[in-house]
Amino acid sequence: MMATTAMQLAIDAFGPIADNAGGIAEMSGLPKEVRERTDILDATGNTTAATGKGFAIASAALTALALFAAYVGLAGITAIDIYKANVLAMLFVGAMIPFLFSSMAISAVGKAAMDMVKEVRRQFKEIPGIMEYKAKPEYEKCVAISTQASIREMILPGALALLSPIIVGFAFGPEALGGLLAGITVSGVLMGIFQNNAGGAWDNAKKSFEKGVLIDGQIYKKGSDPHKAAVTGDTVGDPFKDTSGPSMNILIKLTSIVALIIAPHINEGGAHPTMPGHEHHDHSHGAVVTPTVEPVAAASTVDVSDRF
Repeated sequence: MMATTAMQLAIDAFGPIADNAGGIAEMSGLPKEVRERTDILDATGNTTAATGKGFAIASAALTALALFAAYVGLAGITAIDIYKANVLAMLFVGAMIPFLFSSMAISAVGKAAMDMVKEVRRQFKEIPGIMEYKAKPEYEKCVAISTQASIREMILPGALALLSPIIVGFAFGPEALGGLLAGITVSGVLMGIFQNNAGGAWDNAKKSFEKGVLIDGQIYKKGSDPHKAAVTGDTVGDPFKDTSGPSMNILIKLTSIVALIIAPHINEGGAHPTMPGHEHHDHSHGAVVTPTVEPVAAASTVDVSDRF
């Protein structure tokens, strides 16, 4: 998997470069055919990005598996019994958390986008000559809206990822927390793959109308009703492939790391696990307790001098 790192970086970089090239071509007033070429490259970039994100979510799953194994050892449990009511309940709760996290992320994107639309409308209204390139827009205000929303709106999803393992671990024990992690990992991986692929498909569906799409024997192009429907779909597809889908990697890894950190504190039996053959330090008296070894009984000596 590490051998494909260079290829994955190249795949991930292709999409944003092609997308930015199209935006620069349009803002620079270049000929129409330049924009058509960049749209083709952008559609290819969406496909490569979905492939790269698939590798990323697979990497997150393997990382979560390794962290899960470490957690089981530190938590002092040998198995996770789903026949226990609290474990089974937390398994379902964990499966629901990626959906809740995803909904928060998509909602945050929608709120920030509406704030930016209002700001753009205000500038068109109050600064005449923007469309004629006679006046300069206030770009910094749109950037401020985006950056502030990215911090403010992510507080709640971040708290969900950080606090859910802590609450479950201390309230229900290490075995229930193991069920929560299993639910988050399985559900999060599937959600991440689905959203990355679906988002790219929605974006490419919108771009396909640039050249025309054959629907029921009729060619539909940009500005038609099917194109408007595709644009509406892309307003969901963009948060899917750029926000919610990639964030599943963070959710899976973060919850596993938090569980690993608190594992010694919720260890069954209340003692920190020690490796066999290692000394155990008695922190209350500052002494080192070493395993006691029973002295071997000395063999009785026999005076054999009188036998000769």
